[in-house]
Amino acid sequence: MNKIVVIGTSRGIGKELVLELASNPDNEVYALSRSNNDAFSAHTNILFHSFDLESPTVRADAKAIFETIGTINFMVNNAGKLVNKPFTEITAEELQSCYQVNILGIFQTMQAALPFLNENGCHVVNISSMGGYQGSLKFPGLSAYSTSKAAICSFTELFSEEYKDTKIAMNCLCLGAVQTEMLEEAFPGYEAPHQPSEMAKFIADFLYTGYKFFQGKILPVSISNP
Repeated sequence: MNKIVVIGTSRGIGKELVLELASNPDNEVYALSRSNNDAFSAHTNILFHSFDLESPTVRADAKAIFETIGTINFMVNNAGKLVNKPFTEITAEELQSCYQVNILGIFQTMQAALPFLNENGCHVVNISSMGGYQGSLKFPGLSAYSTSKAAICSFTELFSEEYKDTKIAMNCLCLGAVQTEMLEEAFPGYEAPHQPSEMAKFIADFLYTGYKFFQGKILPVSISNP
């Protein structure tokens, strides 16, 4: 039985990824987010845990959850928070909140997760954005979001270097446009080339096999701008 943890599962790609992973009866999928999704109730191998990356005790909260799970075989850090405002109008609170969800909370969660990652082989996939990919086209209004997503790219490289002598692999996927609620908030009216379920299948396949070919890599997954 593969124990798979997905952070950020209430909607969009995260929700579809949990459902995709749960379609394999050999998987036990742990969905961690602020709110549950009704679609999960039909699957006995999906276990939801209420989890808030903005909690002041996020590391302790994560540790308590991981203690109930035990050894983790795969993990996806999918959480994301969007701030779409002109640079000078972004408040300190909005900046802090965006960074807490997109990188700081993930950093703390990984600190808690480390003792539970399978020492015989574990693949962790961080989900970033093309907005955080170096050299990609950037868009006004997304300075808080895109810089926080760039930070998780750097974190991936640094974590991988520090744990390169172990069997824990970490990679980062920088996703392009997918037809999610968040995309609509960032680019109203834009029609993306992919649906969340399509991207979920890609991420699941990469989770299962990507560590055989990549370690500590930042990989763009996009055929369009944005």
